[in-house]
Amino acid sequence: MNTSNYLAFQTAMETNKNNSHDQEWVINISQSLEEDLEENDELSSIRIFSVPKPLFSSKPEAYTPQVVALGPYHHRRLEPFEVERHKLAAARKLKKKLKLIKFCDLVDHIAENENHIRSCYHRYLDFNRQTLAWMLAIDVSFLYQFLRTYPDKRQRSVSLSKRNSLKMGYLMDLTRRKTFHQVVLRDVTMLENQIPLFLLREVHGFYHSDIDEDNSNQLLASMLIGFCKDLAPIKQIDDRHFKERCFEKAHLLDLLYDAVAPKMPFAQVLDEQEKAKAKQEENDKFGCFRIALCSISGLICFVFKLFHSVILVKVSTMACKIIASFLKLRGKNDLSDVFSSAQDVLEEAESTALNEKNESPLVEEIEIPSVAELSKIGVKFEPTKGGLNTIQFDIATATFRLPVIHLNDNSEVVLRNLVAYEACIAPERMVLTRYTELMNGIIDTEEDVRILRESGVLLNRLKSDKAVASLWNGMTISVKATKVPILDKAIEGANAYYSGSWKVKVKKTMKKYVYSSWPCLTFLAANIFIFLSVVEAFCSMYSCSKWLKAE
Repeated sequence: MNTSNYLAFQTAMETNKNNSHDQEWVINISQSLEEDLEENDELSSIRIFSVPKPLFSSKPEAYTPQVVALGPYHHRRLEPFEVERHKLAAARKLKKKLKLIKFCDLVDHIAENENHIRSCYHRYLDFNRQTLAWMLAIDVSFLYQFLRTYPDKRQRSVSLSKRNSLKMGYLMDLTRRKTFHQVVLRDVTMLENQIPLFLLREVHGFYHSDIDEDNSNQLLASMLIGFCKDLAPIKQIDDRHFKERCFEKAHLLDLLYDAVAPKMPFAQVLDEQEKAKAKQEENDKFGCFRIALCSISGLICFVFKLFHSVILVKVSTMACKIIASFLKLRGKNDLSDVFSSAQDVLEEAESTALNEKNESPLVEEIEIPSVAELSKIGVKFEPTKGGLNTIQFDIATATFRLPVIHLNDNSEVVLRNLVAYEACIAPERMVLTRYTELMNGIIDTEEDVRILRESGVLLNRLKSDKAVASLWNGMTISVKATKVPILDKAIEGANAYYSGSWKVKVKKTMKKYVYSSWPCLTFLAANIFIFLSVVEAFCSMYSCSKWLKAE
């Protein structure tokens, strides 16, 4: 086949492929239009979203599966394709356990729920009915076998490594088993890597078809509880309440979010936000006057700075030249060099101050002192037994109460994806997002981590305290400004107590009246240095020591 024929053949293949996709699209659209589901019902069922771009761009690897791709979003990626053989091994194991139906029947059952499955995903799924059904059947088989490593109450005394060796030993050798489990654990919690939970429940029902439905549900709920307790950074799971609600959730990440985020009524959130808004409007009655006053003060400062940076420098330069010419010094070039050096120092100081003023951080942090700064003025940190809704700052006892958070190698991925999911489903609340902003605000260095760890607020299973500080300082990206009344009240209390401390007042006074005068002091020191240099040059030529002796 010559080159022209090959190009024509390739073009024809691409055309057929595109036509095939177009036909599939038309079929899917026509089927969707014929469904009886209302549009609002379809939109309300969406629970598997794409990660918002501001969050994804901050750290793509935290939202992209590295080992195993579950569901349609990352099905065609090449990187996780190597684990396909492990997925097939899990499907074969499930196939052997199915007693009343065949694996093909499971695929057909999934295909019958095609419209319900598609309505769970935010993106359009470019897969036909059979491809989507087989893909999800294989993926849910792997996910189910993975979740079976989390036992019920009778098996929780068995170590995780032993459970892995018993239930997933067919996947790989013993030396890699624990590492593989942790990597898969991170992947299955990612927002774009979710599978509808009702599919998992149906597979579990087929797997345990020999027991009654209540016992089957209890067994699956125990597996899900074990999964959430292993991954949840804030462990406040009520087993009884969890079992009653776990099957109402959309997927594993939704289940984990329900276990971590506080159960705040939306009406209460709106009421608190309205109160905060009214208070802000009350405080801003004289906003125009404040703006005018700030503008006048800014203009005065600008004029002073212009006088300082231009007029005084030019006058000093002219005075130096007059003195050098009057004394007819041979070293007047040296004297000019001295003044030039002093002027360079001035310009450098001004440039540094200007850069510090204009430089804005990549991400705005909330205004709150760090743990170390609060500790220096006597603030104590205590762990609470509840979740995020127990955060408070007690001004009377100077105590900052925070929930206990467990950090390990999976925590960053889990927290980032929980925040991304919250931004998609609850943008008006953002409780977990505000908590990450709070922790980022009070943790700057490893010293802050050490204080929280020693107080029992933070349980660190990472390599070092420095790693924990880097974790929180990296989680500063948010899709929008967040306001949560419960957390904001604690932040305001901490700021008020810190500002009222006499140590802080002295520090602010020094900064206001001493540090702010640093450019003027620098200018004064430079001119004194020039004057002394002139005196030294004068005395070297006219023997000032003789005059002193004569006197």
